[in-house]
Amino acid sequence: MTPRARIDPPGPHPRGALLAPPLVFSSLCALLLACGTGNGKGKDTGAGDGGEKVILFITTEMKGTIEPCGCNSDPLGDIARTIALVEQARRGPTPVVVVDGGSLLFTEPRVSGEKAAPERLKAEFLVGMFRDRLAAAAIGLGPFDLSMGPAAVQPPRQAANLRPGSGVATEPPKLVQAGRVKIGIFGVVAIGALGDGTLQIDDPVPVARAAVADLRKRGADVVVALAHMTRKDARDLARKASGIDLVVVGQNAPANPARLVEAPEQVDGAWLVQPADRGQVVSRIDVTLRAGGGSGPRLVDAIGESRAQVELVSLASQAADLTAELARWKKEAGADRAFVAEKEKELAAIAAEREQLRTTPLRIPEHGSWFTLSQVRVRKRLACDSKVVAAKTEVDRLSGQASLEAVKKAGPPPAPPAGKPKYVGIEECESCHQAAVDFWRKTVHARAWKTLTDLGKDRSFDCVGCHVTGWDEPGGSNLAFNEPLRDVQCEVCHGPASLHVDANGKEKVSSLVRKTPEDRCKGCHSEDHSDTFQYDAYLRDVTGPGHGQALRAQLGDGPTGHALRAAALEKAGRELGPGCQK
Repeated sequence: MTPRARIDPPGPHPRGALLAPPLVFSSLCALLLACGTGNGKGKDTGAGDGGEKVILFITTEMKGTIEPCGCNSDPLGDIARTIALVEQARRGPTPVVVVDGGSLLFTEPRVSGEKAAPERLKAEFLVGMFRDRLAAAAIGLGPFDLSMGPAAVQPPRQAANLRPGSGVATEPPKLVQAGRVKIGIFGVVAIGALGDGTLQIDDPVPVARAAVADLRKRGADVVVALAHMTRKDARDLARKASGIDLVVVGQNAPANPARLVEAPEQVDGAWLVQPADRGQVVSRIDVTLRAGGGSGPRLVDAIGESRAQVELVSLASQAADLTAELARWKKEAGADRAFVAEKEKELAAIAAEREQLRTTPLRIPEHGSWFTLSQVRVRKRLACDSKVVAAKTEVDRLSGQASLEAVKKAGPPPAPPAGKPKYVGIEECESCHQAAVDFWRKTVHARAWKTLTDLGKDRSFDCVGCHVTGWDEPGGSNLAFNEPLRDVQCEVCHGPASLHVDANGKEKVSSLVRKTPEDRCKGCHSEDHSDTFQYDAYLRDVTGPGHGQALRAQLGDGPTGHALRAAALEKAGRELGPGCQK
């Protein structure tokens, strides 16, 4: 195996307020120590004609996520897959360096109460994975690291413009020796990026200038800035603090990978790069350093096979749209012929670019240093590190147990105010609406709770709310008190029914609705959790004889939610990577 990058100077790894209670943490710790070096055979994809090479893997805004919600047709992100991906690269001849842009630890900006214990466990797990398995050379600082206060931030962070006395463990800009390449790394945060302003932050630009000068003086061949700020502010930093080669844009990473910026963005001599959040997309940069080169950036974007495939898809779409437009314009009697001719030239240029990308995806400059960027989707077909999978399962068990105990101690949701309805459960509905309940039992809503128990997620704050009825509402359910309200029952869509039941169904109750509004569905059928959701299509699945038969007739023929989901699953593929359980 290729030796891991050496960090100069080595940073301490204090462990303090974030640690889980000793007895709870001991089994998790044992699993972490048992983790080996991954599985599968690696192949170095860095290409080139000579020069010194290094591979960088970049994450940002993990937000306490160790694996994705499995509800989407093609769920992305999983620390077990990311570790296997990185360790596969480490089996090749090229040194590998991992960095993170910040907001690593917690799922919410503020964490307290019942969620504190499970959040600590997941955060501690991620700290162990990034420190011990990914051997992260540097981690930036973001607001989701501060959710339980400055003292909970682990390990020490790169945040050069954070003033001393903040209580956050930090480290100075550092040199990482990766084979024969010295990588200089520093981090800065934008003023206001850390939330409520209790931490004092200096202007990042002069601090970045000083860090770049120091790192270059110490011999840095490549300088990487972990910039926890918006892309706009990162551009400003790149313009005003010259000498940076790569800027990791740490803030506002896209939650939807479809909105990801695939290509690096050049700003003067620097290149801006950003992965997706929660580990869904990991940025991989293969750098080759050579002598020579002219004016402009110290590194040249050589595109490469991975990016070429993405750009070919985009160009094909552009070509199809332009071809259709040209056909329409040519049929118009008054069309401007000069305009049409220009558009034909544009179409020809797209065709030429597509051909060049197909034949020469890797464009190595004649002289000087270069790189390729691959935005790697962490899909289910990627391999998993089996020991990390086992450790994740244990984290799920421990965090679920901690969650359940905390909620039991807090008690059930409060009763609703006098005169307001509470949730009664499916059995009360069944006594008068047998046909509707019989129809409901055939829908996926009736199996919502089982999907959680099958995956061991029935104690997860991240999951349970969309698989029970009356979640966290007065007179409803919570993590520990939900047995009569499990599954997505009638009252999820129609509202709490106790007043309706008390009136023996003879009075109209304002809390009940007949046709569920789309916004109510989207509370759970969100972009993150239900990528194929279309209101009318999904209504076709849950209406019919005995339950909204007239509405079903009104909806008419068309796609169903089941059909949309099945098509998406088929497109994504059902193959699981080696070592993976889901």
